[in-house]
Amino acid sequence: MDINHPKPFSSAKTEVKKRTDRKVAWPAYELAFLDHDFLLHKSLRSVRLQLELLKPELSQQKLKIESTIVVFGSARIPAHDAAKQQLKQAQQEFKTNPENPRYKKALKLAQKQLEKSNYYQEAQRFSQIVSERCQKNKRRHFVIVTGGGPGIMEAANRGAQDVQAKSIGLNIVLPHEQSPNPYISPELCFQFHYFAIRKMHFLIRARALVCFPGGYGTLDELFEALTLLQTHKIKPIPLLLFGKKYWSKLINFHLLVNEGMISPNDLRLFRYVESAEQAWKIIATFYDLPMK
Repeated sequence: MDINHPKPFSSAKTEVKKRTDRKVAWPAYELAFLDHDFLLHKSLRSVRLQLELLKPELSQQKLKIESTIVVFGSARIPAHDAAKQQLKQAQQEFKTNPENPRYKKALKLAQKQLEKSNYYQEAQRFSQIVSERCQKNKRRHFVIVTGGGPGIMEAANRGAQDVQAKSIGLNIVLPHEQSPNPYISPELCFQFHYFAIRKMHFLIRARALVCFPGGYGTLDELFEALTLLQTHKIKPIPLLLFGKKYWSKLINFHLLVNEGMISPNDLRLFRYVESAEQAWKIIATFYDLPMK
């Protein structure tokens, strides 16, 4: 190939720039990759799936992301200071009308949120430890990846930023618009339409999964990972559940064993942890890494 001849991709980019401010008289005449309506046609779903898989992959390859640690957890768990403020407001409202059931419920919820804000702190601390120890000498190893939203996700991305490290956010288009938290590395902040492709990106480079208390979304991601580990679709990796009290109350894993729904060995697919340091110790031991 003549080195002075523009590459096909460069030519396409030039064409896009030329057509940006120019409307095509007939939609059928528009170039296929510039035709928005065409790209969104139901028959092109397979193409959109491929594009959604490829775009974040190329970005991570470019930045040499070698491996990741996935942090799951509720978007509704606030930072400690925010939780204290919410409780203060709930207490003030409750005092104005102690018999109001709405104020009673709000106060009880605010108290629980303050208790759970400890998980925000642990997620932030865990991310600081992992990011500081694994992103050294320009290597991007064990990069923290989250769902990109608030709560636990924000805490994990925040911990990486605290130590000037990269972190990834995999946002998803939702009916109630989700904005990326401000702590994600901008060049690693992605948005998905398809949950399935987003889940693939969570696990493509994952070397550990850390699940904090959460709701439907967290449970969906947790059981997806457990199923893949159980069926050997992915290699064994540490799967850690933060907060034994929460998880053992929420899910009776032993019932599944007693009812013959899973094997006793399936209980070894995960471990409970209570602190960031304990979580890192398990992961470091699994991969024979230095603790400090």
